Amino acid sequence: MTLPFDGAISKFFADSAPQDVRQGIASVGKKDVIDPAFPYRTRMDRDDYEATMEALQLELVKLQADVKATGKRVVVVFEGRDAAGKGGTIKRFRENLNPRVAKIVALSKPTEREQGEWYFQRYIQHLPTTGEITLFDRSWYNRGVVEKVFGFCEAPQREAFFRQLPEFEDMLVDEGIHFVKLWLNVGRAEQLRRFLAREKDPLKQWKLSWIDVEGLNRWDAYTDAISETFERTHRARTPWTVVRSDDKRRARIAALRAVLSGIDYAGRDDNVVASPDAEICGGPDIWNG
Repeated sequence: MTLPFDGAISKFFADSAPQDVRQGIASVGKKDVIDPAFPYRTRMDRDDYEATMEALQLELVKLQADVKATGKRVVVVFEGRDAAGKGGTIKRFRENLNPRVAKIVALSKPTEREQGEWYFQRYIQHLPTTGEITLFDRSWYNRGVVEKVFGFCEAPQREAFFRQLPEFEDMLVDEGIHFVKLWLNVGRAEQLRRFLAREKDPLKQWKLSWIDVEGLNRWDAYTDAISETFERTHRARTPWTVVRSDDKRRARIAALRAVLSGIDYAGRDDNVVASPDAEICGGPDIWNG
């Protein structure tokens, strides 16, 4: 089988990955969590996960009905390192919702025209109208992290982004938009394990990109850019919610609960919604690089 990018991920694992990362991957079973700092040693039990997820799916449908009935506008931003589980979590948000109500926005590289626009301009046109939910699969925070790591923007452009961002996000809140920022975080060994699995799976190879391959060597640069972004954009009015996602099942449940518990809607079952697991979900203080 031909591997994407000439097997660059396997080569990185064999030749360049830090020794502790290689040992971590080699020393655990499929259901085990690699990161010793993660509060759980194994993945959440499947039966418990599916029962909880089914109940939360019903709550999402209730939220959708309330959003349509009341004209609420909801925006959820999903950010995180590559392979942190953004796509899978978004899928669980959307799978039982009407795509005319709950939209996923995953923008590709800016066109030549978009490169000449105000940075936030292409995102604004995707914001929800009354009775809609918009889920951003990556967002304007590309400028804070990915563009910094890969040199896709100049330092003055990034400074302008950080300077303008508080007012931009305040305007969303002032407009009455319910605004949530989720950061899914994954450990270095777990990220590489997921990349290796994607590399070998013909049905998931499409998820890999040149950015993923190059990013393997830029872990520390990502860490620095993420840390600075949290410091400059985590605010009382528009805070970050960090979800430690080394266990995808727990992370998906925590992310759904983080959104549902923060918004009032008709028929909400607080016993189901509850607060997300504080062991893996909180502010940037629980982010561990």
